[in-house]
Amino acid sequence: MTPPYRVGDELPPLEIPVTRTLIVAGAIASRDYQDVHHDAASAREKGSPDIFMNILTTNGLVGRYITDHFGPTAVLRKVAIRLGAPNYPGDVLRLTGRITELRTADASSDEVVDAIEAVVQVTGGNGIGRHVTGTVAVTLPEPSVGRAGA
Repeated sequence: MTPPYRVGDELPPLEIPVTRTLIVAGAIASRDYQDVHHDAASAREKGSPDIFMNILTTNGLVGRYITDHFGPTAVLRKVAIRLGAPNYPGDVLRLTGRITELRTADASSDEVVDAIEAVVQVTGGNGIGRHVTGTVAVTLPEPSVGRAGA
């Protein structure tokens, strides 16, 4: 049986339009009421050309990227990101990823049985540069022997 994933595998890119609505909704959903995430005039007063996405929204989008790829049974274990260039309305965030490590999942966890953990290096860029870099650890149930598609 061929393992479903290998170190070095590239995840397909995900392009997300950065809209004003996405920025504001992400800030509201994460209870980040800083004016730079919803009030363009206030953002400009503080030196930004427009409102910009908060880190919690970026964190959620990175998590979505991983779970969209690995499926609904994937469990995010650790998401560690660092922001760079801001995401402004009208741009596109392009996320890419590469598996850097595969290991047996923590056997002490009652909820994880016969699973592997993948570590994925994620980057995301936009029109002005690198927006996010990070590492995500995700638990993946191992495919059953004889399961369709395995």
